[in-house]
Amino acid sequence: MIGASSGVGHVLVIGGGIAGMATAIALSRRGVAVDIVEADPEWRVYGAGITITGPTLRAFRDLGLLPAIEREGYLVRGQRMFLYDGTLLAEQDPPPIAPGLPTAGGIMRPKLHQIMSAEVLALGVNVRLGATLVDFTQDALGVSVTFSDGTSGRYELVVGADGIYSKTRKMLFKEPAVPTYTGQMSWRVVAPRPADMTRSEFFFGHSNIAGITPCSQTEVYAFVLHPEPTPSRVADADKPEFLRSLLADFGGSIAEIRDGIGPHSAIVQRPFEYALQAEPWHLGRFVLIGDAAHATTPHLASGAGIAVEDGLVLAEELEQEGRGLPAALAAFTKRRFERCRFVVESSVEIGRRQLEGAPPEEIGMRMGKAMHVLAGEI
Repeated sequence: MIGASSGVGHVLVIGGGIAGMATAIALSRRGVAVDIVEADPEWRVYGAGITITGPTLRAFRDLGLLPAIEREGYLVRGQRMFLYDGTLLAEQDPPPIAPGLPTAGGIMRPKLHQIMSAEVLALGVNVRLGATLVDFTQDALGVSVTFSDGTSGRYELVVGADGIYSKTRKMLFKEPAVPTYTGQMSWRVVAPRPADMTRSEFFFGHSNIAGITPCSQTEVYAFVLHPEPTPSRVADADKPEFLRSLLADFGGSIAEIRDGIGPHSAIVQRPFEYALQAEPWHLGRFVLIGDAAHATTPHLASGAGIAVEDGLVLAEELEQEGRGLPAALAAFTKRRFERCRFVVESSVEIGRRQLEGAPPEEIGMRMGKAMHVLAGEI
C-alpha cells in the first residue's frame, strides 16, 4: 500500500488523457484515493488511431489493459516498406520484446479512451469534468487547491498530466518548457481496412512520407507527413482535397485510401511539436508526467507508451518502503528523465532527417536502434 510508505493517501491528477488515466489506475490499485480533474466537460478524445509498439504493449500489459486492447485493436504481424509509388522495398517480422507479448499493433484513439476511462471509473476514481486548477498553496503535509468552479480540495500529491500546453508546468516552474514546432505537418485519416492487410505499411522516397496502421478488424488509420515551414491550418471543408493532393504521386494501398477520401472522411491535421521540461519534474508535492513533462513527435510511436510507463513508475516509487514523498519523486525523475529525453530527441532527429531527404534505409536504421533501446527495462 502506498500510503503506509510515502504518506500519500489522496492524489489529484490534472488531466484525463492517457498519462492521467494510467496514473489513476496504477495508484488506485495500490489503495490510493484519486481525483481526476479534466478541463473538457465532455471528456472527449481527439485524433484517429495510434500505432502501438512492443514497449507500449508491455506498458499496457503491466497496467492490466492488454486483453482489452487486443480485443478492440489490431495486432499486426510486422511491417512492409514501400517506395512512394507502391514498389515493395522490404518486409519485416520483428520478434516480440518479451515472451508472450505481441510484436506491435494499433487501436483507434476513441476505443483506447473507452477502455481506459471504463477502468478508471470501475476503480472508483472521482472524475470531475469541466474544471481546472486555478490556485494552490502547499506546505509540509499537503497541497490546498482551488478549482475554476469555485470548489477547493486538499491532497498529499498533485500530478500534472495536462499535456504539451500544460498550465500546471507554467504555474510550477520559472523556466517552463515551451512547445517547439519542427517544420513537419501531420495528417491522419480513418479508412476501411482491406481484408488482406495484416501488417503496417510505410511509404518513402517522396518529400511527403505516408503510412498505414490497422487499428481494428474493420479500420485503419493512414498518415501523411509533409514539410511546412509555418504551421497554417486548412479549413475543414478543404481538408479532403488537400490531403488527396499530398498523396497524388503515391501508389499501392495508400493510393486506394487516397481515392476514397471525401467529405465523409474523418481527417485530423496536427503540427508536430515537442517540449522537454528540464529535470527535476517535481516541485514540493507536485510532479509532472506525460506530455506535460516530455511531449514528443510520433516518429517512434512511443508517446502513449512512455506516458503509461510514467504512471506505472510513479506508483512503484511511491510504494517503496522507508522512503518519504520527496525521495520518491526524485527517484521517479531519475528513472524517467533519460529514457523520455531519448524518445523526444530521437523522434525529433528522425523528423529532421526526413525533412532533409534522408534515404529510407537511414530512417529505418534510426528507428530500429531506438526501438532496441526502448525494449530495455523501464
